[in-house]
Amino acid sequence: MFGEGPRRARIMLVGEQPGDQEDLTGHPFVGPAGRLLDQALAEAGVDRQDVYVTNVVKHFKWEPRGKRRIHKKPRASEIAACRPWLDTEIALVRPEAIVCLGATAAQALLGRSFRLTAHRGLFVDSALAPLVLATVHPSAILRAPDAETRHRETARFVDDLRLVAGRLS
Repeated sequence: MFGEGPRRARIMLVGEQPGDQEDLTGHPFVGPAGRLLDQALAEAGVDRQDVYVTNVVKHFKWEPRGKRRIHKKPRASEIAACRPWLDTEIALVRPEAIVCLGATAAQALLGRSFRLTAHRGLFVDSALAPLVLATVHPSAILRAPDAETRHRETARFVDDLRLVAGRLS
């Protein structure tokens, strides 16, 4: 599944891989994580229609658990196999800012030594775009153990998105 958004979007959001709902609909970020992303973008003052959304891995890797299809982390070889498509998307869109959503996306684009825990919300030097930042993936927020943690992490996520929007203003 390829990304979606304006051909000349100023912001490109890059996640790990499509989820179950994305695989079923053929559109990125439409499941529960996508709804949280939409809310966070709106709160940060960013119109989702102005953003290009895509993933590092272009297919949904899963394992069955009862009647459900559960996300399975992609291997390095799968990330490498999909990288030419992601590079092409970046080259075509030429975003001013790339936001890596989650550690897998950040390491795929910024190197395996990149640590989200150490560099979350910080702009990093990269030839990919003038502004590059990594933050959590919305699905990580949804997996938080309690409502208080989800609320706190959502606020931090919105702050990260606001930081990007502010630099583009």
